[in-house]
Amino acid sequence: DPHALFSAEIARIQSQLCNLLTSSHPSLTEIASYYFRHPSKQIRPLLVLLFSRATNGLGSHFPVKAWAAEHSRLREEELDAPLTRPDVLCDFNPSMPDHTASFNMPFNLHSPSRRTYPSPPSSLYPSPSSPHVPVLSHSILPTQMRLAQIVEMIHVASLLHDDVIDKSPLRRGAPSGPAAFGNKLAVLGGDFLLGRASAAISRLGSAEVVELCAGVIANLVEGEILQMSPSDLPEGASIPLTSSSASPTGGRWSTYLRKTYLKTAALMAKGIRAAVVLGGCRDGEVWKEVAYAYGRNLGLAFQLVDDILDFSSSGSLGKPGSGADLRLGLATGPVLYAAEEYPELELMIARGFDQEGDVERALTLVHASSGVARTRELALAHADKAREVLQLLPPSDAREGLVALTERVVKRVW
Repeated sequence: DPHALFSAEIARIQSQLCNLLTSSHPSLTEIASYYFRHPSKQIRPLLVLLFSRATNGLGSHFPVKAWAAEHSRLREEELDAPLTRPDVLCDFNPSMPDHTASFNMPFNLHSPSRRTYPSPPSSLYPSPSSPHVPVLSHSILPTQMRLAQIVEMIHVASLLHDDVIDKSPLRRGAPSGPAAFGNKLAVLGGDFLLGRASAAISRLGSAEVVELCAGVIANLVEGEILQMSPSDLPEGASIPLTSSSASPTGGRWSTYLRKTYLKTAALMAKGIRAAVVLGGCRDGEVWKEVAYAYGRNLGLAFQLVDDILDFSSSGSLGKPGSGADLRLGLATGPVLYAAEEYPELELMIARGFDQEGDVERALTLVHASSGVARTRELALAHADKAREVLQLLPPSDAREGLVALTERVVKRVW
């Protein structure tokens, strides 16, 4: 059971997140932490932890990373220091030193303090005469624990923004952020989460991880643009959003899968790749590629199943009702496959299901077609490939947890 394997770590991640999300403005703290009080299955943090344990010790620089966790600025207590530096006033905070606590007085120059950290001994680095021997350590580094929190912060920020864009009244069976706090605070809360996540990323000590996480944030925006329909644009605007081809090998299907990767799979794939980087894997070592391939396939399978569940009963998802994506004007995998059997869906897809009766008719046609079954076949194909790449990892409880998680993703009803 992958959740049982890391139940203590997930609980710790959840409790520590509150310390990362505090602001001098109570409303901002409230909205930023709102979705964390209605937690999901914690799939993304769990993936980071599983891949960390499944690969730590395999990368040639793991001994250096393990040493740094004990002796350098990458120690747990350093990572847990407040994200707002006490010597730089980023927000009003009465608990800061006097010289930064207020704007009432002119700000004077203060002598900087300097901390020094030891360098790792050269014996930790692999050499041609004594190459690194991959041996699993079964440990989790402090930087990887923090990364697990960061990926969830990025994910929740995207949920706040998505719920504003989609005008969603519910999220996880409770009022959505915009419904509870209004659109303005929901957008600002998402932005604040991304700011806090960026500060936390900067402390992880890896330019490659910064690049991966920044890429994920850009991917989320690109995916949202791909999901837009012409009705989302002001009258007269002509931004090319999607292709009109309906063939599964053509533009519309390609756009759907690209959007699925950008909005869902990219965070999983790049998040666990970042975990392997933090574990000391360097360029030319296969473990980073295993992580990315697994996350990309699992993420696509996850979203394909989510799109299938949109055509089932509404209770288990906390969504307003069956066909919620259709009501947003979205044509997902089951609809695109169904359109091959029922061409009348083509016009509905093109106009975003915005005419009276479109949603109900589309639901009927999708259920009458093989669209759901074919989408499930595609999800299973991606899940099979995810399991296949895991065989490159040495046996461990974490690897078995990843296999079990893959099974749960494609069989889930939540």
